[in-house]
Order: sequence, then structure tokens, then C-alpha cells
Amino acid sequence: MKAALWKKVTVLVLILAVPGFLYYLLTAKGKNRYKPLAIYGPKVVAKTGHKFHGNFIPDTIYHQLPPFTLTGLDGRPVSEAAFKGKIFVAGFFYTHCPSVCATINRNLGYLVDTYRKNKMVYFTSITVDPQRDSLTVLKKYAESFKPASNRWLFLTGDTTSIYSLARKGFLVDALKAGDDDFIYSDKLILIDAEKRIRGYYSGANTNDINRLTDEIKVLIAEELRKVDKALY
Repeated sequence: MKAALWKKVTVLVLILAVPGFLYYLLTAKGKNRYKPLAIYGPKVVAKTGHKFHGNFIPDTIYHQLPPFTLTGLDGRPVSEAAFKGKIFVAGFFYTHCPSVCATINRNLGYLVDTYRKNKMVYFTSITVDPQRDSLTVLKKYAESFKPASNRWLFLTGDTTSIYSLARKGFLVDALKAGDDDFIYSDKLILIDAEKRIRGYYSGANTNDINRLTDEIKVLIAEELRKVDKALY
């Protein structure tokens, strides 16, 4: 059992970018110079808990993405199970929107290229206009960005599922306001391996994209720590 865990640690270390690994080392040595990432959304205090120095500390139940099923470019269903144990970044768009969508997805393409060798990290772009964004249209749009990895998923579905997932899952706006007008968030949303929201970032802002790049590494480091604890 330990041999398998050590193998997993080795693979994770090899795919981890240096800044994230340095974060891991500093944290493991008790010299954490980085603030841990927040967990967004409503929280519930559970009846379960643990003792610390003789005091009972109740567990906290954090908001998680609900089960969902959308459709990928190949026409096959894509559910939350596709991201089991993965870190992923999600964003909303529509193919015929003004230039902001193109800017956001170009920045997302940069992130995809940055993490193209890291199988822990996925990216999703979800259309808010599935009626006009057919699979044919989405495929052509996706190809225009020349994605560096097949872990960038362009997804569609029915409006009820998409809008509900945006509001109740990712906690952002997504709705149709007129014949060719949509209200949707320009945020990219960082989701951890437990399907919790760990950050929001303006997809068109360079500083936010740089921050997201670094904070993905922080989440990778968190996964390393989980494996490290499992060894002992």
C-alpha cells in the first residue's frame, strides 16, 4: 500500500511546477508564508467534529458543486464525475458575444498551455446560449483557440441546467436578458478536488490571471499534503 502511495507522490512532484512545490515545502516545515485559499459559498456547522486539546471542534460543511450533466463537443455527456479528484477552472461565455469572451478564452488558453502536462488540472468553458451555440458552432469556436490540451472542455446543455448550475453551483449570474443579450459573469472560477469554490478571477484581467496561475499551484500543493498525510 505504501509503495503505491509513494509512487503517487513521485508522480505529483514531477508534474508540480516549482513555485507550488516551494509552497508545499514551506508549509510542511511549518513556515507557511502564504495565506491558504478561501473556501467560498454558504457554510453549515455540522453535528460531527473532533477534539483538540480537550475541546470539541465541530466540522464545517462547505458549499460544493451539485451533480450535473452537460454535453461535450463529441456529443457525449460530461458530468461532475469527469472531474473526480481533479482541480478545474470554469468560465461562461457565448460564441457571438462582444470581444470580452474572446479575451477571457484567450487567457484561459494561456492557462491551458501552462498546465498542459499536468493531468490534475482541467478547464471548462460553458456556453450560456446553447440554442445558437450548436456542437458544430462550438467545435469551430474551440478550434480557433488551438487548445494545447484535451483537458479544456467546451460544454453545452439545456438552458435550465446551465443557468441553474451557474447560480446554485458556481454562484455566478447566467441568464438570457433578450433576443441576443445575455447576463453572465466574466469570472473564472477555481474548483478544488472536493468540488469546493476556492477563488474568483476576472477572466479579462491580466493580474487576476497571474494570480489564478499561482493559486492553481497552491491547490496542487494541497493535494500533495493530503498524500503526505496518508503516508503517516
